Amino acid sequence: MTASHSSLPASTGRARSARRASGLSLLAGAALLPFVLSSCAGTASPAPSSDGGSIAVSSTKDDCNVSTTEAPSGNITFSVKNDGDQVTEFYLLAEDGLRIVAEAENIAPGITRNLVVNAPAGSYTTACKPALQGDGIRAAFTVTDSGKPVTADANLRKLSDTAVTQYTAYVKDQTEQLVTGTKAFAAAFAAGDAAKARSLYADTRMHWERIEPVAESFGDLDPKLDLREADLEPGEKWTGWHRAEKDLFAPAGYKPMAASERAALSKQLVADTEDLYQRTRTVTLTADKLGNGAKELLDEVATGKVTGEEEIWSHTDLWDFQANIDGARIAFENLRPVLGQKDAALAAELDTKFTALQAELKKHATGGGFKYYNELSPAQVQRLAALVDALGEPLSKLTSAVVL
Repeated sequence: MTASHSSLPASTGRARSARRASGLSLLAGAALLPFVLSSCAGTASPAPSSDGGSIAVSSTKDDCNVSTTEAPSGNITFSVKNDGDQVTEFYLLAEDGLRIVAEAENIAPGITRNLVVNAPAGSYTTACKPALQGDGIRAAFTVTDSGKPVTADANLRKLSDTAVTQYTAYVKDQTEQLVTGTKAFAAAFAAGDAAKARSLYADTRMHWERIEPVAESFGDLDPKLDLREADLEPGEKWTGWHRAEKDLFAPAGYKPMAASERAALSKQLVADTEDLYQRTRTVTLTADKLGNGAKELLDEVATGKVTGEEEIWSHTDLWDFQANIDGARIAFENLRPVLGQKDAALAAELDTKFTALQAELKKHATGGGFKYYNELSPAQVQRLAALVDALGEPLSKLTSAVVL
C-alpha cells in the first residue's frame, strides 16, 4: 500500500488538535493549572510486540521515523518518542486512510508513549502529527500473517471476550440514548424553546462524551457533531452541538440564528446522530481498543474539559468531565477481571485513583448536574487537574497489561 496524502480523519484533525493545542497553551501560562500533561500521557516500559519487541517511533518536526515498515499480526507495540520540541500525536490508520485503528495522543517533547494494538494482517498507514497540525507525516505499514494462533489462557480469553461484549453493549446503549435525547433537544431548539433546549443540552451531550473514542473513530462524524468555532477554517460550514451552544448561551454582541437556520441545524444534528447510531450497530471492538479508549477519554479531560475550553459559552464542562470519566471507568471495570489476574497491583491502584477523582468531582455536583465551570475557584480546578494527572499515569499501563 502506498502512503496516503489525504487528510487525517476529521476526528484527529482540527476539531481535537486545535482544542488540544490551545489547551496546552493555556495550561502553560495559567498559574491555576500547574499540572504536567506529559505525566498524564504516561511513560511506560515497552510491552513486547508479536515479534518479541516494540517498534520504535521517533517523531520530530519534519520526520516520523518508524523503525520497521511491517510486523507480524497479533499484539504490536509502538514505542513513540517525541524527539521534537512541540507536542505530537501518532496514529495507526486502516487501509482506507480514514478509520483510526489506534492512536497515541498529546505526547509532550521528550516523552515516550507506548501504543499497544492487536492488529490482524493487512495494509495500514502510520502517521505522526507534530504540533498537532496539518495532514500528518504518513507512511505505509504492513501487518503480515504471523500464522500463530492465540495461545492465551482459555479463562483469560473468556474474560477478555466478556469485557468486549459488555463494552460493545454499553456503546450501543449510549448511542440509543443519544439519539433519543438529541431528538428532544433538536425539537426544542428548532421550535425556539431556548429554556427547554438549554435544560437538555448538557445531559444529552454526556452520552456522546462517554463513548467519544468510538464515535471519533468514524472520522467524518466528529466535525459534523462536535466541532468548535475556534477550529473552523474560513468558509467551512459549522454544524453540531457547539453551533447550537453558541446560540443558546449567546455571548455579548451575538446575532441570534433565524428560525430557518435553527430548523436546518436541528435536522442535520439528528441525521448525523442517527448515522452514528447505525454505524455502532456493527462496530468491532477489542480489548486493546477498550484500554486505549479509556486513556483517550482521560486525555480529553486533561486537554479540553479541565481547561474550560470545551463548553466555552455554556460552561457545562463538568458534565463532559463526568461523562469522560464514566466512559473510562466502564472500560476499565469491564477489563478488570483480566487485569486482576495479570496485574492485581495495577488494578488496585486504578480503583483507588478513579475513586479519588470521582469523590472530588462529586463535590461540585448540584441538583441533577454540576456547578458551571466558571464558578470553580482556581484551587478547585487545580485539585481536579492534579487528580486527573495522578490517574493518567497508571491508566496508560492498562492496555499493555490486558492484551493477551
